[in-house]
Amino acid sequence: QFLEPACEEKPSRSAEPAESSDLLALSKDLHSPLAVPRAPSSPRQEFPADWSIKTRVLFMSSQPFTWAEHLKAQEEAQGFAQHCRATETTLPQSVQEPRLCTELRCAFQQSLVYWLHPSLPWLPLFPRLGADRRMAGKACPWAQDEALQQVLMSDWSVSFTSLYNLLRARLCPYFYVCAAQFSVLFRAAGLAGSAVPTAAVAPTTRGLREAMRSEGIEFSLPLLEESRTRKQKNPEESLEMETADGLGGGSAVEDAGEPTPSDDDDDGSFSWLEEMGVQDKVKKPDAISIQLRKEKHEVQVDHRPESLVLVSGSNTFRLLNFLISCRSLVAVAGPQAGLPPTLLSPVAFRGGTMQTLKARTVSGRARVQGGFEDVFSLEVLGPVLPHALHALTLVLGPAQRGAFRALLSPHEPSAAFNTRNAHSLCVCPSQEGVHQDLPACGLHPKTLAQLSQCPTLGKSSIRLLEMKDYAYTWKA
Repeated sequence: QFLEPACEEKPSRSAEPAESSDLLALSKDLHSPLAVPRAPSSPRQEFPADWSIKTRVLFMSSQPFTWAEHLKAQEEAQGFAQHCRATETTLPQSVQEPRLCTELRCAFQQSLVYWLHPSLPWLPLFPRLGADRRMAGKACPWAQDEALQQVLMSDWSVSFTSLYNLLRARLCPYFYVCAAQFSVLFRAAGLAGSAVPTAAVAPTTRGLREAMRSEGIEFSLPLLEESRTRKQKNPEESLEMETADGLGGGSAVEDAGEPTPSDDDDDGSFSWLEEMGVQDKVKKPDAISIQLRKEKHEVQVDHRPESLVLVSGSNTFRLLNFLISCRSLVAVAGPQAGLPPTLLSPVAFRGGTMQTLKARTVSGRARVQGGFEDVFSLEVLGPVLPHALHALTLVLGPAQRGAFRALLSPHEPSAAFNTRNAHSLCVCPSQEGVHQDLPACGLHPKTLAQLSQCPTLGKSSIRLLEMKDYAYTWKA
């Protein structure tokens, strides 16, 4: 739809060519039938917060991205310094000569920075879910060395605790824990419409949830609770949706975990058999059979977005201790055996290593009615965290004269983090209140205001973001 085979410009020093990074191929991938976005939203001054982690973002514009190439050493250093000092950069609405604007180029470098632990340059540490094939064959000296595994885990626990303490002190807005089987998003009080710290875990299994309960961690399953509420209010509509899902070949996962009518007899009452006079001829299910039937409904949501668990308040501290001692946190076999989870943060923390997103410019020609036109693009390779996506839009708006298009490739398991807390009042704090609650968390005030809003995307994520005349439209 967008480009003919493109001719690539020379990448900047920090940029590296990536696998499958061809612009045309990426466009086709993001517009495949499996990822068809919904209808676009109406134009707005801000797009909703998206808590999923993006693996790639492709920005396209009729204006060139040459200003993002070949940053000078001083500009790169200034961008790092601005990030570390949480410097707020204010750009004019439109930059006439982006390539000559030092403030713009420094702000671009600042928006690419994130922090990682552990740091193993030869090993891809994100994504971790489903990454065994990518990690196969890589050198893992700790795989058979228990002493080395203990050292890695001890060092990881220190970094994890450091991040949590920063979060509680409201000096870190959020961070991710990416394990081989599940991921956790910790958010500070004041973000996502919550007045207390929260942690979301997805995907989960019945075994993990039972282990959390045994440790006294209180949690909710907001997607299942939302499904129950909708089913009670509109039983006919829910039945039609379930039937449509079945006809369409999909799976009615939102109804998984719902009690079936037969569950009403789980109390062991079989008076209806006595009324028919066949109570002695029919074998009654024992307690174990009844329990297995109940567990079947809960197991049906395992590994699905509906299995997302939400933890709030002081329970996040219990979750911290639980994860540090959780055996399933670290794989015991396969390419990830013995490797601690990946910690991703927008701010510095103890043991964290500064990393930068890889960015490169590509130019090509798009087929339009009556011929072709030049199209310029900027590809950013992840992990693109929520604050980074917003920070990039703050830079690209002025640089591209208020018009660009972005194709986003989310890490699918993290899309469930956009779920809203069903029990929260979700009273979104004002922008001034956010500044007071999170005074020095390292984010731009506009980014902080966006992330403070209540989640609205459900279990989906933004796949297409477009700015036109400085107003946003998007598709999920």
